[in-house]
Amino acid sequence: MSYRNVVVTRFGGPEVLQVTEQSLRAPAAGEVRIKVLAASVCRPDITVRAGESLYRGTPLGYKPPFVPGYAVVGDVEAVGEGVTEVAVGDRVGALTVVGGYTETLYWRRDRLIPVPPTLHPAEAVTLLLNYIVAYQSLHRSAKVKRGETVLIIGASGGIGTALLQLGKLAGLKMYGIASKSKHAILTEYGATPIDYHTQDFVEVIRRLEPDGLDVVIDGMMRLESIRGALALLRRGGRLVSFGEPAGLPALLRILATMLLVNLLPNGKSFKLYGTSFYFVGDRRPFLEDWATLFALLEEGKIKPVIAKTFPLLGAAQAHALVESGQVVGNVVLVTPELL
Repeated sequence: MSYRNVVVTRFGGPEVLQVTEQSLRAPAAGEVRIKVLAASVCRPDITVRAGESLYRGTPLGYKPPFVPGYAVVGDVEAVGEGVTEVAVGDRVGALTVVGGYTETLYWRRDRLIPVPPTLHPAEAVTLLLNYIVAYQSLHRSAKVKRGETVLIIGASGGIGTALLQLGKLAGLKMYGIASKSKHAILTEYGATPIDYHTQDFVEVIRRLEPDGLDVVIDGMMRLESIRGALALLRRGGRLVSFGEPAGLPALLRILATMLLVNLLPNGKSFKLYGTSFYFVGDRRPFLEDWATLFALLEEGKIKPVIAKTFPLLGAAQAHALVESGQVVGNVVLVTPELL
């Protein structure tokens, strides 16, 4: 018995993603074997494949060959000795960081996310990374309040469209930065679009919101946009930034800026958000927020924007589409029966 996965054979473009075959085995003690139904395709998958991730060349970096894939949803196929948290047939998710582009996933029992079986796997998997980033940036980091004015930097991708939906649900007045061809999705969710190719977002916001913004959610993590965002905040305004900076030197400059902003007596705050606390800190806020997001999806209050689905082993084509810059929303890999 065997299964297939997608391997980064060397750093490079989508062509370095190759399908390989692995032997199926029984799960080890404390381990679960999952039949993967859906895997998200996200920006960290692209940068780790290209060898452009923040930690390349450090002990935290990944070296080929490895299987990319940050998040999956699937059904429990078998459980190892001592596993009592789940049973065969249960629908679960996993935040894998790498390893998700596979037909079969072996995963730790204490890192499983309960997923309602009523949800479509392609929609549910977008909640594991893109929606949790959006939800926690808004509600746990920025602590937004109904009626506040918010700018979203990077408003058209998987996280950006999640921010638009959740921001509308929270009763926020929204501005969003995206290329002009993607403005329709911003308008659909009530956000005022700003074209970063032809408009200076600082000038536009200063004209439209002379008293300043309450919150900026920045998904680009570039120092220039961070400085512009900070200049737009009113007293008491909050900036939350997430994503991958352009290398360790850039990260150090961003951290220095954050330290300075939070020390100055101007009432502004600057936070960096990341999912790393799920792995090294208290996982309860994540599990609570995923449960909230699953409920919102079940109730029809959110609806992930899925630009395209590909076969589970069609990661190379999916990566090429994401890198084209034409995607609005999410790209997802799914098993053939879900296409």
